[in-house]
Amino acid sequence: MTKNKKIMKNVDLVILVGGRGSRIKEFLKNKPKPMIKFNNIYFLQYLINNLSKYPFNKIYLLTGYKSEIIFRNFHKKKFNLTEVICLKEKKPMGTGGALLNLKKKKINDFILTNGDTIFDINLNELIGSYKKKTLGCVALTNNKKNTNSFKLNSLDVKKNIISYKKNSPLMNGGIYFFKKKIINLLPNKPSSLEDNILPKVIQNKLLTGKFFKDFFIDIGTPKYLKNSEKKLLNQFKKPAVFLDRDGVINHDYGYVYKRKDFKFKKGVLKGLHYLISKNYFIFIVTNQAGIAKGFFKESDFFKLQNSIKKELSKKNIFIDEIQYCPFHPHGQIKKYKKKSNLRKPGNQMIKNIFKKYLIDKKKSFMIGDKISDKKCAHKSNLYFSYAKDDFYKDLKKNMKKF
Repeated sequence: MTKNKKIMKNVDLVILVGGRGSRIKEFLKNKPKPMIKFNNIYFLQYLINNLSKYPFNKIYLLTGYKSEIIFRNFHKKKFNLTEVICLKEKKPMGTGGALLNLKKKKINDFILTNGDTIFDINLNELIGSYKKKTLGCVALTNNKKNTNSFKLNSLDVKKNIISYKKNSPLMNGGIYFFKKKIINLLPNKPSSLEDNILPKVIQNKLLTGKFFKDFFIDIGTPKYLKNSEKKLLNQFKKPAVFLDRDGVINHDYGYVYKRKDFKFKKGVLKGLHYLISKNYFIFIVTNQAGIAKGFFKESDFFKLQNSIKKELSKKNIFIDEIQYCPFHPHGQIKKYKKKSNLRKPGNQMIKNIFKKYLIDKKKSFMIGDKISDKKCAHKSNLYFSYAKDDFYKDLKKNMKKF
């Protein structure tokens, strides 16, 4: 099980979604470029799905053209427990100028990516390649045809430091880790990060880089857009395991909400790592009636779960999404006292996940410890298994059935 020497600590995610998409205007139908649907899922949703498994503090969407559409779908909503904040530029500011909006916020060091590309890399490895006293790190990919379709071409890496090298096949992959002080380099006017800012940073040997061979997709031109639906289907349609939390992942001592009381059950960490190695989505669907009954606050649940998210990330274990139900018909807290199909045996939590992810349902299953879990699974047409003493051994037996 791989541990990271450098870990994601107090890092935000910033996504550039403000471009007009003029090269693919005929396909947009008056929508922002990242809001094109593929397999009935927004491209921006694919991107957030893929990145929100990391323990970011906040996700910032830097909007521009048709910003109201992005605001309506994402602003102040939580994805895998991480809040999304949309910021709108008053006029087109370019990929550099758009970052000026972050000055209004208490931004941390951040991962930056384009809203029209997905580079499916391990972000822990990117951050791990950062060198002190530099301004950040860029993920590099191989431009085999050495075309000029992308900015920041012909790059080279020596001792992790980026430089220019004529006819080099390495190019900018469109995803970066930046120290927050890079914002101080931005002029108070429209600018291009790739054309105006980073070339100077590279010349001063202040940008590190790491080469990745992982899946890469760009929807920014008609040529690349053409096969995008099939590529996304091939990359992101996967089987999934749906897990109850208390009694399955951790020992159920009754209303667990403090880290000191959260104890992983036997074989869980090994089993989660095994699921990732077999290319499974991992989803948690959990009733948290303790919130409605006043035993703990919703913020306590978030604090615990985000702490676990960070711990698992250190081990390169990622939960793709956690859905929870804070409601109970006999709750003590008025806000949460109600019936809800989110609460198992209802299956709204699983329905919510089905809407956002490409899931191979025939190979997917659920593990729980209560009859309500079983009923929820059957309503969702999922195979169900009760949790056993050894999560890893039980998991392997279940996976052999498909």
